[in-house]
Amino acid sequence: MPIRYLHTMLRVKDLDATIAFFELLGLKERQRKESEGGRFTLVFLCPPDQDDGTADVELTYNWDGDDGLPSDSRHFGHLAYTVENIYDMCQKLKDAGVTINRPPRDGHMAFVRSPDNVSVELLQQGGSLPPAEPWSSMENTGHW
Repeated sequence: MPIRYLHTMLRVKDLDATIAFFELLGLKERQRKESEGGRFTLVFLCPPDQDDGTADVELTYNWDGDDGLPSDSRHFGHLAYTVENIYDMCQKLKDAGVTINRPPRDGHMAFVRSPDNVSVELLQQGGSLPPAEPWSSMENTGHW
């Protein structure tokens, strides 16, 4: 039986803020599970045209917090999504107060971070767009 990708799980501290961030990217809530006994909520988000469970981000919110977990034990790199127009997406995120950590100077790639500091790579669908301001001269901000 071949292996099959299911989802990427992220622990989050502010479920509503994180859902709002991913909704800005264009994802939608596909499924929600609440566990009284386990004291957690799972929210599965996906691109609108991939709601079959094959491209989910699973947000795990522990009701009692995650402060006791070691911060270096997650070893997570980033999530990556293609977008129709990288400049439009970055402007939408910037207008909503999201820092563009690595601007799309090349018309192809940008990085932002979720409210829980998860790095998200945005890639231009198809070929790169021609360089455009303000992006082509914008410096990096923070880490990505």
